[in-house]
Amino acid sequence: MTTRSPSAKFCVFTELPCKWEKIAASQNCNHAAWLGQVFSPNHPTNESRDPMGKKSKRYRAALSKQPEATLPLDEAVETLKKYDSTKFDQTVEVHMRLGVDPNQADQIIRGSLVLPNGIGKTQRVVVFAKGDAAKAAEEAGADEVGQEDLAKKIKEGWTDFDVCIAAPDMMGLVGPLGRVLGPRGLMPSPRAGTVTPDVAKVVVEYKAGKVEFRNDKGGNVHCVVGKMSFDSPKLIENIRAFLDFVEGLKPSTIKGTYVRGIAICSTMSPSVRIAS
Repeated sequence: MTTRSPSAKFCVFTELPCKWEKIAASQNCNHAAWLGQVFSPNHPTNESRDPMGKKSKRYRAALSKQPEATLPLDEAVETLKKYDSTKFDQTVEVHMRLGVDPNQADQIIRGSLVLPNGIGKTQRVVVFAKGDAAKAAEEAGADEVGQEDLAKKIKEGWTDFDVCIAAPDMMGLVGPLGRVLGPRGLMPSPRAGTVTPDVAKVVVEYKAGKVEFRNDKGGNVHCVVGKMSFDSPKLIENIRAFLDFVEGLKPSTIKGTYVRGIAICSTMSPSVRIAS
């Protein structure tokens, strides 16, 4: 199979076609060496393409400052702040590699918490509720509150929000929206605390900087913990709160090392590894 660029006359082999298998076999070529190659009249050397794309001059300069060893949290934050700045306020993220089996239901690491200093962003919150709960959600600062009308709007493709909260009696209406909300990580869930009778309280928490997380298929956890404009003590406090929270979620069935690696990075910078 080949992938063709719409803007250039070249193709990249992602699977080796039968025609090229025969040619490669007749010339005793390594099939794997053909994969990822660019074949084009304009590129007679068949130069391999970097899957990460070309790195900018600024990023390459930052890589030269990247420490090889793991650092204590406070030193790691200071190192991150020494990378070249950008014209916008970059988001700071923490990434944890955990020794969990994501295929085991009792080893899924998932939760939510309110960071001490927020995340530097006002989250857009929509709420499915009716009656007094809907009124309370509006007073708490929800960006949009509704029932059938809101469900119809989302079903048509509107997802211009960061958090979706639902009262339990509205899940019959919200459930069919899983095809739209699920892939975007917006589906309300009791485990995440976004299906609750006290919708107003949860709205306030998310407006104050509550974050959700769940391990991916590789057993890694990722979370936003602030902005580069935050003072170092505030970033350190947020990161420490998140790390302590995740460490407290260690399943009893895990054998061996639970936290195998921790790193922090900003939107456009290399990572800095933290000593766990």
